[in-house]
Amino acid sequence: MNLVWQRFTLSSLPLKEYLNTSYLHRFMVGILRPWRQTSLLMQWGDTIAAALLSLVYALAPFVSTTLMLVLLLACIGFWLLLTLSDETTSVNVASVTPIHLLVLLYWGIAAIATALSPVKKAALSDLATLSLYLLLFTVCARVLRFSRMRSWLITLYLHTSLIVSVYGIRQWFFGAKALATWVDPESPLSKTTRVYSYLGNPNLLAGYLLPAVVLSLVAIFAWQGWFKKTLAVTMFAVNTICLVLTYSRGGWIALVVAFLTGMALLVYWWSLEMPPFWRTWSLPIILGSLIGVLVLAMIFVEPVRLRVVSIFADRQDSSNNFRRNVWDAVFRMIGDRPIIGIGPGHHSFNKVYPLYQQPRYTALSAYSIFLEVAVETGFMGLACFLWLIIVTFNTAFIQLQRFRESRSIEGFWVIGAIAALLGMLAHGMVDTVWYRPSLNTLWWLMVALVASYWTPLSQTTNQPNPEPGLK
Repeated sequence: MNLVWQRFTLSSLPLKEYLNTSYLHRFMVGILRPWRQTSLLMQWGDTIAAALLSLVYALAPFVSTTLMLVLLLACIGFWLLLTLSDETTSVNVASVTPIHLLVLLYWGIAAIATALSPVKKAALSDLATLSLYLLLFTVCARVLRFSRMRSWLITLYLHTSLIVSVYGIRQWFFGAKALATWVDPESPLSKTTRVYSYLGNPNLLAGYLLPAVVLSLVAIFAWQGWFKKTLAVTMFAVNTICLVLTYSRGGWIALVVAFLTGMALLVYWWSLEMPPFWRTWSLPIILGSLIGVLVLAMIFVEPVRLRVVSIFADRQDSSNNFRRNVWDAVFRMIGDRPIIGIGPGHHSFNKVYPLYQQPRYTALSAYSIFLEVAVETGFMGLACFLWLIIVTFNTAFIQLQRFRESRSIEGFWVIGAIAALLGMLAHGMVDTVWYRPSLNTLWWLMVALVASYWTPLSQTTNQPNPEPGLK
C-alpha cells in the first residue's frame, strides 16, 4: 500500500535521472550558456528574478490587473532567459518536482479544453492568462530554493500585508463607503462597516490576508531575536483583526481552518519535547479555547452573531440564495460538458453562463473553486487539480517530517504553507476571489514554497539531516 501511495503521489519518481537523459532538456536548457558566461548582468540572474517577483508581491494589492499581467510577463520572460542559459547541473535538475509535472498536466488539459471550447476566442485569451499564473509558479519555485531570497519574499509580503491591514483598520474607525452590494439592504448588518482596504472588496481582502495571518503566526517561532518576534506578533494581531473586520464568512471559515491546521502542526512539531499531559491535551485545549472565543463573540457581538447564523440560513439569506441559484446553473453547465468543460477563464464563463442562468442572477464565476475548475476543464481538469493538491500536501508533509528530525526552522515555513493552502481551499469552496491576481499569485507562491523544499524520497531516506535549502 505504501508503494502504491508513493507512486500515486510521485514521491519516488526518478526525475533527476529522466531529465539527465532527456533530449529535450539537453537541447533547451543551456543553449545560451556561452552568452550568459560573458554577460555581467546575467551573473546576477537569480537576484534579478527575485527583484521582479518582489515587484509583483509588493504592488499586487495596489495596482490594476493589467499592470499585474505586465509584471508577470516580465518575470516569465526573464525566467525563460535564465532557463535557456542555465548550467545543466544537478542543482538545476533538482528544481523540477512532481508538482511541476502536475502543473504542466493541468495546463495541457486546459489547452485541450480551449481547443474544444464552444467559445474558442474567449477561451484562448483566458488560456494565455492561466499560462502566466502557472509559469509564475515555476519562477517562484526556482527563486525560493535560495534561503535568503525565500526569507526576503516572505518578509516583503508580510510587510505589504501589514500596510494593507493598517489601512483596513483605519476604514473601520473612520468609515468606508461600500463599493458594491455586499450586504442585503434589508439586513440588520446593512449599516455595519465591512473593510476592504486597497483591494476594493472585503471578501478579496480576507483572501489576501489569510496567508499573512498564517505566515506571521509561524514567523513568531521562525524569526530570531525579540525585535523580529515582536514584529511578527504585531503582524499576526493586526492581520487577524483586519481579516475579522471584513465580515467575510468565507474568510472567517478559512481563518478557523488555517488556524486549527497551523496549531495542530505546531503541536506535532513540538510533540517529541512535550510532557505527556500537553502532548495529549494541547489540541483539545486549543480547540476548546477557540470554540469558547467564538461562542463569546456570538453572544456579545451582534454583527458576528448575525454573520455566523447566516451561514446556516440556507436560502433565507440573500447571499446564500444567490449562490445556490448560480450553483444550480453551474451544475447544468457541467452536465452538458462533463468531460473537458467549456474552456478556462472568466471570459469563457461569461459567454456560456447566460445560456443557463436564472433571471436576475448574473454571475462572473461559479462561486466555488472546485465547481469553477469542473466547468472550465471538466472532470478531467478537476481530477488533475485534486491530484495536484494531494501531491502538494504529501510533498509538504514529507519535507515537514524531514525538518522535524533535523530541527530546522525551515519547517515552520512548511507549516505556514500547509495551513495557508488549506485555508485558501476552504475559502475557495464558497467563493472564487482567488482568481484575482492579488490572490492567485499568493496561491502559487504557497505551492512554490512547498516545491522549493522538495527532495526525492530516496534522498530523504538516505540523508536524514540535509541542509535546509541552498545558500
